[in-house]
Amino acid sequence: MTTQFKMPPEWAPQERIWLSWPHARADWPGKFAPVPWVFAEMVRVITASGQRVGLLVKDAGARSEAMNMLDRAGATLALVDIIEIKTNRGWLRDCGPIWVKNAENKLVALDWKFNGWAKYANHKLDNAVPPQITTFTKHDTITPMHKGKPVTLEGGGIEVDGAGSVIVTEEWLLSDSQVRNKGFSRADYEEIFATYLGAPNTIWLDAGIVGDDTHGHVDDITRFVAAGHVVTAIETDSTDANAAILASNRTRLGRTTLNVTELPMPRPVLFEGQRLPASYANFLICNKVVLVPVFNDPADHVACAALEKCFPTRSIVPIYARDLVWGLGTIHCLTQQQPA
Repeated sequence: MTTQFKMPPEWAPQERIWLSWPHARADWPGKFAPVPWVFAEMVRVITASGQRVGLLVKDAGARSEAMNMLDRAGATLALVDIIEIKTNRGWLRDCGPIWVKNAENKLVALDWKFNGWAKYANHKLDNAVPPQITTFTKHDTITPMHKGKPVTLEGGGIEVDGAGSVIVTEEWLLSDSQVRNKGFSRADYEEIFATYLGAPNTIWLDAGIVGDDTHGHVDDITRFVAAGHVVTAIETDSTDANAAILASNRTRLGRTTLNVTELPMPRPVLFEGQRLPASYANFLICNKVVLVPVFNDPADHVACAALEKCFPTRSIVPIYARDLVWGLGTIHCLTQQQPA
């Protein structure tokens, strides 16, 4: 399979981290008030480490609100680039550009199509985000094509090591629910990953966790922390709904040559009777820090300690995410790294 581009791994040097200032109250119904403060804390931590942040705001009013809250939270405003781009929701891991390097080792941005996870109708503004961001960053933008059609894909569904491997789930791409690319087969996706991500080795896991309405994103379950090394979520309570799913994924990883570190799962996080996709695997790797979602759970410190061993040159920073996860995603889902 031909490789035309190569996606740098998340731990490669970064220029900035992109977020979209929250405004979609329907994503956190009845619990929106604390959410912007979680964003402000994330920006504070990233900028305190000396790294730039790119922040989308929907309009001038949102710009003023964001600047005020970031200032009050102690973020380094000189390291925040704010641009006005209208979004439906703004989960940038899934609707933002994904930067790769071409054959000349030059960064270009891939503008994958976004269809609201094949679930939500209000996604057209989010689908238009990548070229607007790259107008600011001054990167060429390419729309990945396969069989004469633009490819729909979300960043939360792929996990690359920069050394030829990508991890995805069958639930996300091969099931009959929430179909991203009608008629695409396993072989089609493997060709796409080889061509556009520089990943001719696709590792197929089974499924994502309960409560994940993306239908199987990998960034809640299994993440590369180095080439050849992954962390993967494990549920030790055999009666939990995630136990069999995560055990199946662990078995598949055991058939590979990967070094596997196990991460615990927090106890079930519920709100209004709904099971939420709380997972420590939804962490974000930055240049000097790793932001880890925590849930006021006894397993918080166990997960952070495990990740500390995986990232000895970075500081592990817990971010309280029990309110954030009511939006059915946390830190990694909301962010996108721009490689240096």
